[in-house]
Amino acid sequence: MTVPGRRSSTFSRLLRHGFTDPSAAERLLDVPELSALRGDSVLLDALGATADPDLALRGLVRLAEAQGETERQTFTTTLLSAKPFRDRLLGVLGASEALADHLARHPRDWESLVTYEAVDLHPGVAEFERGLAEAVDAVSLRVAYRRCLLAIAARDVCGTIDVAETAAELADLATATLRAALGIARTAAPDDAALCRLAVIAMGKCGGHELNYVSDVDVIFVGEPVKEAGDREGDEGKALQAATRLASHLMRICSETTVEGTIWPVDANLRPEGRNGPLVRTLSSHLAYYQRWAKTWEFQALLKARAVAGDPELGAQYIEAVSPLVWQAAERDNFVPDVQKMRRRVVDNIPAAQVDRELKLGPGGLRDVEFAVQLLQLVHGRSDAGLHSGTTLDALAALAAGGYVGRADAAQLDEAYRFLRAMEHRIQLYRLRRTHLVPEDEADLRRLGRSLGLRTDPVAELNKEWRRHAAVVRRLHEKIFYRPLLDAVAQLAPGEIRLSPKAAGQRLEALGYEDPAAALRHLEALASGVSRKAAIQRTLLPVLLGWFADSADPDAGLLGFRKVSDALGKTPWYLRLLRDEGAAAENLARVLSAGRLAPDLLLRAPEAVALLGDPEGLKPRGRDHLEQEVLAAVGRAGDAEQAVAAARGVRRRELFRTSAADLIGSYGTEDSPRELDPGELVDRVGESVTDLNAVTIAGALRAAVRAEWGEELPTRFAVIGMGRFGGHELGYGSDADVLFVHEPREGVDEQEAARAANRVVTEMRRLLQLPTADPPLLIDADLRPEGKSGPMVRTLKSYAAYYHRWSLVWESQALLRAEPMAGDLELAGRFIELVDPLRYPAEGLGEDAVREIRRLKARMESERLPRGADPTLHAKLGRGGLSDVEWTVQLLQMRHGWAEPGLRTPRTREALRAAHAAGLIPTEEAQTLDEAWVLASRVRNAVMLVRGRPGDTFPSDPRELAAVGRYLGYGPGRVGEMVDDYRRITRRARAVVEELFYGAA
Repeated sequence: MTVPGRRSSTFSRLLRHGFTDPSAAERLLDVPELSALRGDSVLLDALGATADPDLALRGLVRLAEAQGETERQTFTTTLLSAKPFRDRLLGVLGASEALADHLARHPRDWESLVTYEAVDLHPGVAEFERGLAEAVDAVSLRVAYRRCLLAIAARDVCGTIDVAETAAELADLATATLRAALGIARTAAPDDAALCRLAVIAMGKCGGHELNYVSDVDVIFVGEPVKEAGDREGDEGKALQAATRLASHLMRICSETTVEGTIWPVDANLRPEGRNGPLVRTLSSHLAYYQRWAKTWEFQALLKARAVAGDPELGAQYIEAVSPLVWQAAERDNFVPDVQKMRRRVVDNIPAAQVDRELKLGPGGLRDVEFAVQLLQLVHGRSDAGLHSGTTLDALAALAAGGYVGRADAAQLDEAYRFLRAMEHRIQLYRLRRTHLVPEDEADLRRLGRSLGLRTDPVAELNKEWRRHAAVVRRLHEKIFYRPLLDAVAQLAPGEIRLSPKAAGQRLEALGYEDPAAALRHLEALASGVSRKAAIQRTLLPVLLGWFADSADPDAGLLGFRKVSDALGKTPWYLRLLRDEGAAAENLARVLSAGRLAPDLLLRAPEAVALLGDPEGLKPRGRDHLEQEVLAAVGRAGDAEQAVAAARGVRRRELFRTSAADLIGSYGTEDSPRELDPGELVDRVGESVTDLNAVTIAGALRAAVRAEWGEELPTRFAVIGMGRFGGHELGYGSDADVLFVHEPREGVDEQEAARAANRVVTEMRRLLQLPTADPPLLIDADLRPEGKSGPMVRTLKSYAAYYHRWSLVWESQALLRAEPMAGDLELAGRFIELVDPLRYPAEGLGEDAVREIRRLKARMESERLPRGADPTLHAKLGRGGLSDVEWTVQLLQMRHGWAEPGLRTPRTREALRAAHAAGLIPTEEAQTLDEAWVLASRVRNAVMLVRGRPGDTFPSDPRELAAVGRYLGYGPGRVGEMVDDYRRITRRARAVVEELFYGAA
């Protein structure tokens, strides 16, 4: 029986030693198997030094219980008398539940942690091979592998080896395991072994000598006939078949799940043609593929190739043959952009809910360091063999020593990489599972922090250190990865003394350029030489550099200017325009440095830069004028595809006009006010893009009809705009929501008319989405009766019958935005007359319908917001966003539109003003809703302008976020204020919605 006072004292001691469950710990310390250890303060001290004392004690009890009577005495004696062994064992038990499970299954394996040679020396591949020598099958190899892994983990958690040495030892153990597995496969198939030579090439982290505790082991297999072969062609086929069987058996041995689990998956997908290619190729077949077909990323992967198992001579021949190809890769077209795009694709493919916890692939993660280092290696390794290491930290040190990376930057990257790899190791060590996600559970974070030596407040300290290192990595990744250091200088005037690279870089850095080296290269290309073009560029550049610097992304502005100048520099009007029309140069600078969309549109047709110098060039053109131009171009075209290509070309040019006008009108700070207020800017963009899409659809309709029927379709046909299209509220990234309606001409059979109408719709959609240099126009007809399951096009009678018998309240609500857009306007007008009674019901909506609309809105709020999205920052579906305001206005339209003509409009802001004028919304509430709707619309437009693709929330990338801020009128360093303002404005709007839409008091 435990004395109460003594129990209280023990309880306090356990708390002081880091136990989170002292009661459970007391019970475990009282088990009979630990009787010899009871009350020993040395044991408590050792447990308290582990990452998780509770976990270590549970593992210790399980291990003691698994010992036989005789072995237990030896075990407890050794534990108490040998401090190095005690620290190793308890350190492992406190960090790894999986290795505790192994020790419980194999209770004598603790002895491998006792001897000095097994734990304190740094073993190589040969020592690991001895440790695996007795393995004869997958099960025994797994047990021996875990025993060796136990020793590595002990060295790691006790600090005997650092994180780089741990990774190297794990790679050496993997090498020994591949050799052992190949030996088992050869023994099982001696005939195959006699027929072929097989070399195993390690890739990835194993090849780079920097493996994780749990990771796929990437390999490539090379096979050849035995040297004594006679008939080379026949022997090669047989040899490759035999080698493939051996390689497949090796992979099964390592990858298959046994009673002891799995060693690790062997992944051969980095081989030529990936999983679709043969598992084993000859050396000459590998070389033929790499010389003719390989992509840039494959050479980047080969940077880490290392022969590890099988025929050593063949492995060495493979490495010798592919190495020159690796170091010639940087000479390939678009090499650097290809590598950069691949990195961006990795980040873009991370699930949104995981990106903030991704230790490896996320921004500021391990892959940022590795990609930056590899890119610099491949660029500069062509002439510097000292950069040819496959190990990231060794290569980083070589880059610093060679001056390719600043020493301070390299030191920061080295420190951050080691910390992040240590985090990754300890996360994986716990359960020996392949993961790169930082855990969310408090207990897991506490154990992780303590395992890294953070003991005062492990969770808070861990998060602080992790974020600090991730921020360093991301900053330096952007600095290094997107600016390979090249020895370029700027010459800004004839005869001027060249600046040193350092001095020129300092000048550009002072202007805010993130990548001075790349900027210097652009300046050199633009301003060097004695031509008139170069002289004009030298005159322009000092001013342009300042305008670029007064943006969120000066580097993008300068790069865009160089591309436009390369395309137009030889045209006489271009440089004169920039030199003589100050507004043109300034407008171009603002457009090029404000985001991706406008520069992308401009670079597809650089002559559109002329619009920036014309006083009338940025004013939107009316629909009538645009439709006349488009239909004339369609009429001149030889076929339907050429016709729609011409229409889409007009659309591209006008999208650039609209986006450039929007950027220039929006750009401003306190010292440079906007041209228009935000609401006017949103309305102008919505009207312009709507008109542009309407005339493009009209052109596609005319082209589709002319291609098959000449000038007249057998049926009258109209396109009705819906959603934001019908409301004249389109943004840059919006689809065109439509309904199609037709009516057979006199004397035409209804079935023939229906077939013609459907063919027209199909052809229009195909033409508008053909892959060209122009952005596609996506037509969405999902708001039609019966949705996706309903016919794509109906007659007017069919619409009337459906709406009379089957129409639901949500369909009546959707019809609030129905508006004729293209085709037969008289038919479209009759369609509008047909739906008016549905969308503006006489005497307003009944209470049942109001409840249904509220229910639908509540359901949408709970189901349609993307997982992981912040509901306070989602511009479309979030709190006080577009959906909130629009549904509130639409409910008022359906309830009161029958009595208030001003409410009968598809435009949200116009209906809101009419509701206020009719006394349905007080002044302050109307202003609040209008402000929130305009702001949310501008955020969506800003994201599209900045990123070049649609988005409903603020970007996470700091530079993109800053660019959105500049578009919204926030100067440098004010993005936090912008986000706070957005939350404040939409929070107020939501309160109004709660009152007006949901009827809350």
